[in-house]
Amino acid sequence: MTTATLYRTPRPGPCISFELYPPRTPRGEETIGRTIGALADLAPDYFSITYGASGSTRATSRELICRVRDETRITPLAHLTCVGASAEDLDGYVATLLQAGVRDFLALRGDAPAGEPDWRPHPEGLTRASELVALLRQTARDHLGEEGDAVSISVATYPGGAYDAQGRPRIEDDDVAALLEKQAAGADFAITQLFYDAGHYAELVRAARAAGVRIPIVPGLIPLTDPRRLRRMVELTGVPVPPALLEELDSAPDKEEAYRRGLAASVRLVHEVLETGAPGIHFYTFNSSRAVLDLLRESGLRPT
Repeated sequence: MTTATLYRTPRPGPCISFELYPPRTPRGEETIGRTIGALADLAPDYFSITYGASGSTRATSRELICRVRDETRITPLAHLTCVGASAEDLDGYVATLLQAGVRDFLALRGDAPAGEPDWRPHPEGLTRASELVALLRQTARDHLGEEGDAVSISVATYPGGAYDAQGRPRIEDDDVAALLEKQAAGADFAITQLFYDAGHYAELVRAARAAGVRIPIVPGLIPLTDPRRLRRMVELTGVPVPPALLEELDSAPDKEEAYRRGLAASVRLVHEVLETGAPGIHFYTFNSSRAVLDLLRESGLRPT
């Protein structure tokens, strides 16, 4: 069963999945081992494995994919970006993953590496995620024949954090158009980038459906337990954190109370998103298990 079929098959509860990224240090190696073990015990539906800017973590991403495959029973979903490599190079790398048994991918355009102002996309590369979806489809067919049609390809989509003049969540038309383009190229489902207001997810789904998007749209959430990380994510994504949430965390008398308040806010967001009809939740873990374990327990999604 591929990840695409998870969202098409009736089940008693929402799909649960986790994002991991390749460790960068020996200490990170130790942490990721503990995190994989703790989260795998919850029997999630899949682990997604990130792929650094312009393929900077290609080797370590592949190692982590194989580690998940070999050490757990959890399906690995391989991230892939396209702007830093030629189409030929991407085709070859995808072929190695297919040979390793990978059948699930997340196709992303990708960003420029941090700290490289003169960086340019590969002149023989792809410029849009929809092009990468098409390449993945073709490569899968070339190497797997008819079996290639069963390969699962997911994509990213963006609820953002903007509001209109009346204070209602607003979704950009370009983001909906891009999602429609990815669906036309062969995407099976979409995972959202982070957001903090369930209204943004609900509005994204409404706007996408009105435009003709039929694929499942899975909300991607982070635990709201660390104000420093939340501020860092604003710098990385441009999505604002609600001021009231930051004020609530900052006013806590100590870190544990801030954690408790953030956990409660996370539980509320999970419940609100599921009440809109979300087919599952994808958790951005930052390679740490504590907040995710607590969140799943407190929200009633998993007994931990």
